[in-house]
This record gives sequence, structure tokens and C-alpha cells, in this order.
Amino acid sequence: MPHESWTLLGSQDVSDERIFRIRHDRYRFEPTAAERDFVVLDSPDWVNVVPVTPDGRVVLIRQYRHGIRRVTLEIPGGMVDPNESPQDAAVRELEEETGYVADRVRLLGRVTPNPAIQNNRCHMFLAEGCRRLAEPKPDPFERIEVVLRPLEDIPEMVRSEEISHGLVLNAFAWVVRLV
Repeated sequence: MPHESWTLLGSQDVSDERIFRIRHDRYRFEPTAAERDFVVLDSPDWVNVVPVTPDGRVVLIRQYRHGIRRVTLEIPGGMVDPNESPQDAAVRELEEETGYVADRVRLLGRVTPNPAIQNNRCHMFLAEGCRRLAEPKPDPFERIEVVLRPLEDIPEMVRSEEISHGLVLNAFAWVVRLV
């Protein structure tokens, strides 16, 4: 078995960056007995929420993303706080980022975003019957614009790369046929 080729020799925290910790894990690879450090991003689980209104519109958010230095169109989401369930995090993120609440929230599925270097999972939820009850309450360093689009427009928005965030695409793959 491939996993039997690897023996964990030790682990060392390198840096704490608030949203993740950087860790070096030292492994021995058999049969050569060669050793090597691997970088791991030790991160809390995330949630993504596909919020749909009673009239079939998706509640999207437009926000700046520092990694690519541009604004993206996405669905609400964020980190699962300590001692919080993924479903509770989904409900919280939806309301904080959009001001919307849902009649029903159900788990669509889970993925490992990048298991080569990350140890977390992203839980994807469908929020149905969404209606706006309050003003959004984004984090102090978030500036979010709420955008409503018909669910049937999503596949074309993906094809045109208007929506291009990989984890957002994954969530929509559970809801609509993208290809």
C-alpha cells in the first residue's frame, strides 16, 4: 500500500498565521530510507453555502481576494470556529456576509481542498428559502457586495469564468450540472 511507504518521524510548528499554521512534518520513505520535510497548512475546516431564494435566485457575494489581487464572485463561506458545527458555521456565515437566513440548510458534501499540503475539509451546504432579514455584518476587513442571480445562469457564469473560485465551483457541482 502506498501509505505504508511513509513513516512520520516528527512534526514541528513553524508559524501561526491566524487562519492557518504552517507545520513541517519529517518523513522517511521506504524502501530507500530517504528522509524529507513536507510543509503542511494546518487549517480549520471551511464551509461554503449555496443560498437560494424562494424564487430561484442564488445569493452571491462579490469581494476582493488578496491571493489573486482582484474581485471575485462567490458564494458565502468561511472558517468553522472552534466548538462550532459546520452547519452552524454555514448559517452564521450566510447571515454575516449577506444578511440572509434560510428556511432549510442541508449538507451537500465535503471535499479536501488540497490534501497535498492542507489537512482541512470544506463542507458545502445548500440553503433553501433564503430571505434577507438584516444588513450584512462582514468582518472588519471584508467589503462585500451582495448579488442575486438566477440559478439557471450559474453554468454560463462558470463557463465564462465570471465565477472561477475552485471551491465555489465544487459546491455548484453538487447543485447544478456545470458541463
